[in-house]
Amino acid sequence: MWKEILLQLEDHYEAMVEMRRYLHQYPELSFQEFKTAQFIADTYESLEIPYQKNVGGNGVVARIEGGKPGKNIALRADFDGLPIQDEKEVPYRSKNEGVMHACGHDGHTTILLTLAKVLKQFQQELAGTIVFIHQHAEELTPGGAKPMIEAGVLDDVDYVFGTHLWSSAPYGVVQTSPAEFMAGADRFSVTIHGQGGHGAMPHETKDAVLIGSQLVTNLQQIVSRRIDPLKTAVLTIGTFQAGNTFNIIADKATLTGTVRTFDKEVQKFIIEEIETIIAGTCQGYQVNYTFDYVKGYPPVVNHEAEALEVVKAAQSVEEVTKASFVDPSMTGEDFSYYLLDKPGAFFFTGAQQENNFQPHHHPKFDIDERAMLIAAKTFVQLIKNYQ
Repeated sequence: MWKEILLQLEDHYEAMVEMRRYLHQYPELSFQEFKTAQFIADTYESLEIPYQKNVGGNGVVARIEGGKPGKNIALRADFDGLPIQDEKEVPYRSKNEGVMHACGHDGHTTILLTLAKVLKQFQQELAGTIVFIHQHAEELTPGGAKPMIEAGVLDDVDYVFGTHLWSSAPYGVVQTSPAEFMAGADRFSVTIHGQGGHGAMPHETKDAVLIGSQLVTNLQQIVSRRIDPLKTAVLTIGTFQAGNTFNIIADKATLTGTVRTFDKEVQKFIIEEIETIIAGTCQGYQVNYTFDYVKGYPPVVNHEAEALEVVKAAQSVEEVTKASFVDPSMTGEDFSYYLLDKPGAFFFTGAQQENNFQPHHHPKFDIDERAMLIAAKTFVQLIKNYQ
C-alpha cells in the first residue's frame, strides 16, 4: 500500500504544480482568506472527504478516518499571503495587486490537498485518523493557530506535524531540531513627540529625527552589551518614519521593530530595557513618547521523539539527499501553539530554486516546486511509522 501511495503522489505531481500556481495567482491577506478557504472546502467536497469550515475563523479542517484502529495524526498547512507586490516575471504571478504568496503557503496548501486526495483511495487500509488542518492567518498576530486549537482541532489528536517549504535550504534537504527550532517573535513601536520647526533654526526645535536616530543606536546596545553572549536574542528596527520635506525639522518620528528570543526571562529583560532606554533618551531631550509592545508567537519547540521520527521518515524518501538536525532559526511561526498542546514536530523542506535564490517575504520569492513532493512523501512516511 505505501509504495502505491508514493507512486500515486508522483503521478499527481503535474496537478500539484498546476494547483500551486493557481493559488499563487490569487493570494489573500491574513484574516481575509475567504476565497482560498472556499477553494479548500470545495476540494474536500469534490473528494467526498468530511470537513468543517470557519474553524476558529477562516480555518478548514478535514478528516480521513481509517478502517483500522490507530493513532490520530494531524498535519497542518497555512494558506494566507503577504502585503507584497509580486515582481516575478512568470505566468503565475499574483493577479491581486499588492498581495503575494511570498512564503510558500500556496505550496503548503497544495501538499495537504494532494495528500488527502491520494490517501482517500486507501482509507480502509489506514489505521487511525488523519486530520488535515488548513490554517488561516499565520503571517499576522494573533494568528490563526490559537483560535483553531481553541475550537478543538487537536482534541482527539495524538501527534501533530507541519512543514515549511524553505528557500534557504537546497532542494533535497530536510531540516528540523529535537528542541528549540524557531524563535518567539514580538513587535514594538515607539513614537517620539518632538517640536518641529524651520531647518535653518534647529535651536528652536526638538528634532524628532535626531532623537530617533539616537534611539536606534541606543537600542542596539541591549543585545550587544546587556544580554549574556551565551543567550540568543535579536532586536531589529524595521521602519523609521519622520518628516515631510528637506528643510523642515520633524516634530514626530515613529520607529517599529521586532524582538526574537527563546528564553522568557530574556524576553522580559529586553522589554524592560527597551522602555528604560526610550524613557532615558527622551528625557534627555525633554520630549514625550508613546511605546507599544506586542508579544507575538511563542518559540517553536519540537518534541525530541517526534523530531527523530521526522528525520527517520525523510531519510526514507528517495529524493532526500540529507535529513538532519540544524541550529534554531530566529524566524517565528505560530505552529508553536500546536506543540504546546500536543506532541509533534515542525520541519523545513528545502525548496531553494537553483540559480534563483530569493529569501522569504521577497517580491521575487519562488520555490522549487519539486519540494512539494518531498514534503508530501515525508508526511506519508511519518503516517506509516505511526501505523
